[in-house]
Amino acid sequence: MIRIEDVLVKPVQTEKSVGMETGSKYTFIVHASASKGDVAKAVKEFYGAEVVSVNIIKLPKKIRIIGRGKEMTRRRSTKKAIVTLAAGKTLDFNAIK
Repeated sequence: MIRIEDVLVKPVQTEKSVGMETGSKYTFIVHASASKGDVAKAVKEFYGAEVVSVNIIKLPKKIRIIGRGKEMTRRRSTKKAIVTLAAGKTLDFNAIK
């Protein structure tokens, strides 16, 4: 069982994810073993917002081939969660409860 404090690793601040915030969708990097329910509970506890839905995406590790078939890992595999809030609700990343 994962602790609720360890579920949300960091928010994702890219051009695409910031554009989705107008539609009440927020993107987070989450712990590798976090489930949709864990993410919803963590957002409710830390930001006090009601979560409508959670979509989870597993990002594969990025590898590079060097030499004669040797692999070098450049980025480890991560898990990303897109959290949808109720219409008109927003999150402030600087205001954690």
